[in-house]
Amino acid sequence: IRESATLTRDVLEQHFNDLKGTLKKLLDERLMSLLQEVDAIEQESIKPLDECQKLIEHGVSTADDLLQEGESAVHGDVGQQNEKLCNFTKKALHIQLDSLPEVPSLVDVPCLSAQLDDCLLTILKNEIFRHGTVASRPPVQLEEFVEKPGGILVRWCKVDDDFVPQDYRLQYRKSTASHFEDVYVGSETEFIVLHIDPNVDYQFRVCARGDGRQEWSPWSVPQIGRTTLVPHVHASFFFFFEEWTTGLEGYSLSSRRNIALRNDSQSCGVLYSKAPTYFCGQTLTFRQIETVGQPDRRDSLGVCVEQQNGYDSLQRDKAVCISTNGAVFVNGKEMTNQLPAVTSGSTVTFDMEVVQLGPSSNEGGNFKLRVTISSNNREVVFDWVLDQCCVSLYFGCSFSYPGWKVLVF
Repeated sequence: IRESATLTRDVLEQHFNDLKGTLKKLLDERLMSLLQEVDAIEQESIKPLDECQKLIEHGVSTADDLLQEGESAVHGDVGQQNEKLCNFTKKALHIQLDSLPEVPSLVDVPCLSAQLDDCLLTILKNEIFRHGTVASRPPVQLEEFVEKPGGILVRWCKVDDDFVPQDYRLQYRKSTASHFEDVYVGSETEFIVLHIDPNVDYQFRVCARGDGRQEWSPWSVPQIGRTTLVPHVHASFFFFFEEWTTGLEGYSLSSRRNIALRNDSQSCGVLYSKAPTYFCGQTLTFRQIETVGQPDRRDSLGVCVEQQNGYDSLQRDKAVCISTNGAVFVNGKEMTNQLPAVTSGSTVTFDMEVVQLGPSSNEGGNFKLRVTISSNNREVVFDWVLDQCCVSLYFGCSFSYPGWKVLVF
């Protein structure tokens, strides 16, 4: 309780400090905008009035000079009177003293004032007092940890009867790590977390998102899980460890290289596994994580006998795959049976078993694998005939448009 209360206080203080900074910045920007508007109106409106004032002052100064010259002519010497009066008369004829420049009427002269509505404070006050909540009981909790070779099966359950979940979000971290990381997002209530070091403590937590909501619920109470079972070894490969190959420009990989994201690169092609680590008798799982991109009929998730560069899809010879629209392809040919389309949170699994044909399938005869592909509680089963013995396969994916993010295990 104390640990969660301390963490909640820190989160609240940080959030409201960020809000204060952002609100002050927005108010300063608005004030600066209004002051600039005042300056612009002032400069635009005062310019013709200043020019009018200068013309009037110039006319008054000229008239004053002429008046002084006239007085001098009248009161001067008699010999010079005629000449001064003549000059005065000429100047007076050329100076227009009976007109003034047009002065703007009072209604045309702006008078600035600030219009400030006090209701903003009321609106902000109401919104601030409704902002944020403190939840004391998360709607989901971790329920069970089951040891697996090199992994842990984590199960959770809903504990709030009034809460209708749409998705769950599972995170974990090593006991020595400082940050949690996402390991699963979807509608299932259990997940096998792989790449777990044996005899090492890991912390897990789960939250949920309500039906039709965007925000996530509070996290469950973190719990510790561990496995004492070391991973299986087969033909020098840790075959539980599924890993995408690096270096393909169109895809970005997670640090563990088990999550691939189709990025914005124009480069297109098939992303293969690092090695033929999928063995018959295992279950290979692709899980679409949260976001999805625009679908295309060339998209593919599946397995193949060998890596073949130059293709933009697994819809080719020596490969079986499913497209994001649910179409199933065997050796490049589309089957009549179709599975549901791949969407956010979808899980696609491949299961294979060897079926022998003829007296010896290892001596050039046909080699048959019985394939089961499942997606969203539906499955298709078919026989995949190959011309060579093959018990370990590559897995791969291809997406034409960015946004697709797939986890393999």
